[in-house]
Amino acid sequence: MSRPTQKPAKRASPPSSPPETVSHIWLIKAIAFTILAALICGYITLCLLFYQGQWQLVLHPRRAATKPQDTENSWIHFGPDESATPQLTGIWLPAAPGTRYANITILFLPGGDGALSDFNPTLNRLHDLGLNVFAFDYRGYGHSAGTQPNQLKMTQDADSAWKYLTTSRAIPAQQIVPYGAGLGAALATHLAAIHPTIPALILDSPKGDLLATVLHDPRSSLLPVRLLFHEHFPLTQPLATLPTPKLLISTDKSSGSVPAAFRTASDPKLIVEFASSSEALYSQTLTRFLDQYLAQYLVQYPPQPTTTQQLVPTPAPSATKPR
Repeated sequence: MSRPTQKPAKRASPPSSPPETVSHIWLIKAIAFTILAALICGYITLCLLFYQGQWQLVLHPRRAATKPQDTENSWIHFGPDESATPQLTGIWLPAAPGTRYANITILFLPGGDGALSDFNPTLNRLHDLGLNVFAFDYRGYGHSAGTQPNQLKMTQDADSAWKYLTTSRAIPAQQIVPYGAGLGAALATHLAAIHPTIPALILDSPKGDLLATVLHDPRSSLLPVRLLFHEHFPLTQPLATLPTPKLLISTDKSSGSVPAAFRTASDPKLIVEFASSSEALYSQTLTRFLDQYLAQYLVQYPPQPTTTQQLVPTPAPSATKPR
């Protein structure tokens, strides 16, 4: 009788391993890394936004609501782009023929706030002296092309105005005097530096070297401003080496002192500080400065000799009390 075959014994299954658990430390590190990466990306984005939009900290343009209307003083459209479309709008105020300064043209470079119309009182004063005056709006301002202004574009616009006067109007460079107000002072200084034939330079209540201004702005306190800022509008350094005769006008009543850029400016220079607005003192200062440095271009009336070299106007005497 055959023996019954024995069935093989079942192998015992190996004990199951416990389920893997996620380390709490690893999870905390992952969350911290994600937050850190988001902060870094956010900070870099903030720096890029500052780099692209920093002009808004120093420039405050105002657009004109209406188109310029033709008057007896015609508006000028110049500075064409690649499509031959003029980008800049200016105004030409001609001097009356035969007047003392009929051969002198003021190239007026306005400041970085508002528009050209905000400087009408100064333009009228200059024109009333018998000067030719050419003034314009930078791109992004007033009646000129709408765009975001910055130092590079405004410098290009000042160069375009210079080319318009010297080419389209054929005015000799020796008879053009740049007049810079506010941030326009830095642009006027730039023109005088690259065109040595300019006979004189006038700067009025200048603004420039804007890094210090931006560093005091609380909106930029957390950013590496010194690395990112490029809207400098340099003034102090160019003035320190510029040999062009300079009339430097200070009307800032808040500071109570002459701007540092004026103190270090190279000679010849005439620094005038007006404690109060006076059209008579302003006119007297400009006429004496022009008579001294542009005498060869004056017409009809030669400059009168003076008994003193002191060009700073003396204030009017105070009224005496009745006895």
